[in-house]
Amino acid sequence: MNELERRLASPPARPPRLDELTARLRLRAERDGLLDVAYAILDSPLGPLTVLVTPAGLLRISYQDESLEATLQETADRVSPRVLEAPERTDEVRRELEEYFEGRRRTFDLALDWRLVRGFAAQVLRATARVPFGDVTTYQAVATAAGSPRGYRAAGNALGSNPIPIVVPCHRVVHSGGGLGGYTGGLSRKEFLLALEGALPKRR
Repeated sequence: MNELERRLASPPARPPRLDELTARLRLRAERDGLLDVAYAILDSPLGPLTVLVTPAGLLRISYQDESLEATLQETADRVSPRVLEAPERTDEVRRELEEYFEGRRRTFDLALDWRLVRGFAAQVLRATARVPFGDVTTYQAVATAAGSPRGYRAAGNALGSNPIPIVVPCHRVVHSGGGLGGYTGGLSRKEFLLALEGALPKRR
């Protein structure tokens, strides 16, 4: 039997599945240094969370209300077009979020990539990141900590566009009069997070 006959007689090779091809692409991209942003969709009590990480740290957490396509496109435009789904690269974020939601973690130990925020907004979010578990602060207080005591409205805008909610706890910022204020994920999520931390402010 010649080579051609052997090939014809052998069963056809199974074509690779899409997940296998994706895994090969991801491994090749990592090996060649072409994976700048890895993402995964994680389950949580607040619904699915899209998590994006870079070699510098956690870049973004998005609620399911935000379009995955829009999130990835913005990341490609502002950070790098080399974005791939790579769940194993987000394992540390997943583990710490699970511990937080289960009440076993009060602080996050994750490195953060701040590239999506600049200027005053970055200062506001860095100040917000220092608000302890179980506490709340006000828009004016974080504006003051960011260097602009009268910039509480701009601080509110910065918090409303926080790219790393939960980990950078913008849910801990409320109105000085006792109202919850706004939240990018909706007030029900803000209430859930504050209740989880035992920090719901008293309504007046």
